[in-house]
Amino acid sequence: MSGIRPTGFLHLGNYFGAVKNYVKLQDQFNCYFMVADLHSLTTHPDTRELKSHVHRVLAENIACGLDPEKVALYCQSHIRETGELYLYLNMLAYKGELEKTTTFKDKARQQPENINAGLLTYPVLQAADILMHRASLVPVGKDQEQHLEMARTFANRFNHRYGEVFPEPAAYNFGEELVKVPSLDGTGKMSKSENQLATLYLADDDDVIRKKVMKAKTDAGPTEPGTPMPDYIENLFQLMKLVSSEDQIAYFEEAYRECRIRYGDMKKQLAEDMVKFISPIRERAEEIRTNQGYLRQVMELGAEKARASAVETMNEVRQVTGLNYY
Repeated sequence: MSGIRPTGFLHLGNYFGAVKNYVKLQDQFNCYFMVADLHSLTTHPDTRELKSHVHRVLAENIACGLDPEKVALYCQSHIRETGELYLYLNMLAYKGELEKTTTFKDKARQQPENINAGLLTYPVLQAADILMHRASLVPVGKDQEQHLEMARTFANRFNHRYGEVFPEPAAYNFGEELVKVPSLDGTGKMSKSENQLATLYLADDDDVIRKKVMKAKTDAGPTEPGTPMPDYIENLFQLMKLVSSEDQIAYFEEAYRECRIRYGDMKKQLAEDMVKFISPIRERAEEIRTNQGYLRQVMELGAEKARASAVETMNEVRQVTGLNYY
C-alpha cells in the first residue's frame, strides 16, 4: 500500500524513486495505490483546484504504467471507512509522541498560522490508510520511515487492547533499485514544490526541458587526468544514466577522464534524451487527463476494490472492539 498527495506535479524523482517500482510491484503483489486528497488538506486547505490535481496525479500514474485493472488505484476520500478507523486509532495516539514527529515540526515551522489538528494527527491518518488494507509492505522513502514506525506502534496497541487484527507493516525500499534523483542545480533532490527550475516535471514541454537542462550547473572542466568529479558534475552523469544510452555515457566519461569534455555538448545530449523519455509520458497523461469519463471509471473501479478491503477490515474492528450492538 502506498499513497501520493495531489500537491504539485509529479517529477523525474517521483518516477524513478517510486512509480517505476510501483509498476513492477503490480505484477507481484495485491496492491493499493492511493491519491491522498485528505492528507493534502492539512497544508493546502483551498480545494478549488483539488479535483484537477487529483485527475492529473491519476493520469500521470497511469501514463507511467500503473494498470487500474491490476491494482486498486483510488482516492482516499472515497473510502469512508478510513475516517472511522482514524477515529479509533486517535484514541491510541498520544499528543507528546505526535508533537515529536519530524514532519509535524517541519510543517509547523512552515505554516505557523495553520497548525491544525489534522497536521498533528497526520501519522494517525496515514496509519489508518495502511492498516485499513492490513498491508504487509509499504514502499517508503527515508522521510516516511518514522511514520511507518508509528503505524506499527498503533497496530500493536490496537492488537494488545482489543485483539489481533492488524499485521505489522514493514518498509519495502526496493534495495539497490531505490534511486534518488538529484536536482539540476546540484543541491539536494528534485522536489514537487521547491526549486522548480532545477526539477524536471513529467508535464514539462520539450523546450522547458531543454532550457532547464542547459542551465544545469557546470564548470570549466578538469585540467588534470584523475581529477575527482564535483558533486554537481556527478549529478549530471547520474541523470544521464537514467535516460541515455551506455555508449553516450561512456563517451562523456572518457572525455572527462581525458580532460576534453565539453559540458555544453553533454547537456545538449542529456536534454534530448530527457525529451525523448518524458514526452511520451506527458502526451499519454494529457490524453488520459482530458478523458473525464475514463477517469471516473478508474476512480469507481479503484474505490470498489479498496472499499471491499475496508469493509472487511472494519467489520472485524467493530467485532473485536465490541462496537457491534446488533
